[in-house]
Amino acid sequence: MNNKRLILYNELAEWWPLLSDPADYEEEAEIYRSALLASAGTTLSTILELGSGGGNNASHLKKHFQMTLVDLSVQMLKVSEKLNPECIHVNGDMRTVRLGKTFDGVFIHDAIIYMKTIEQLKQAVDTAYMHCKPRGLALFVPDWTVENFRPTTSHGGHDKGDRGLRYLEWTIDQDPSDGLYSSYMIYLMKEKDCITQSGIDEHVCGLFSEADWLETIKEAGFIARTLPYNHSEFAKGDHFMFMGFKE
Repeated sequence: MNNKRLILYNELAEWWPLLSDPADYEEEAEIYRSALLASAGTTLSTILELGSGGGNNASHLKKHFQMTLVDLSVQMLKVSEKLNPECIHVNGDMRTVRLGKTFDGVFIHDAIIYMKTIEQLKQAVDTAYMHCKPRGLALFVPDWTVENFRPTTSHGGHDKGDRGLRYLEWTIDQDPSDGLYSSYMIYLMKEKDCITQSGIDEHVCGLFSEADWLETIKEAGFIARTLPYNHSEFAKGDHFMFMGFKE
């Protein structure tokens, strides 16, 4: 399996709100908002989110910023448009999209993990730089770096009316030498009292060191630094974010 067609973002996209409830993002969205404001060299009004998915972070950030949302999946954008009708939505690849305008800030959440090589990571960071105004900034939030990666398992899901979804996720690094890790996800969907669909994805993700991140952000033209990501689900100091400041 590979990332060429993940069913979660295609055939199963309409089920996304039952896998990942927007309410579950309130704490982390506040972390991102606070980090952006604390690091800003100018007033932050407009934010471009690359890899915005179903729009869960945007559902909170839009209360504070004018959000433009870009995602590769048309199906996920449709989910986000229902949740965030006041936001601008654009179908595009974070490596190559060019909107012809700049923003006070650029935000890339965990969609950045799908950059599987340094070259792909550079392309995404370059896109962020090109869309930043002078004295603007970009915030990058990968799930893992080489330094803090560990195998994990998780599960979850939600019900709404007669429909429900449950998932099991197992994240492993099968070859520590290749700069990649995989998150296997199994999905079960219920309508009324019957399991009606099931599926499995292998999300193949890039794994980069803190030094790789900082160097890539600097090469794009930003001033780069590491920020703590202190979320109640993680031990303090266990996860990190990366900020780029454009002079």
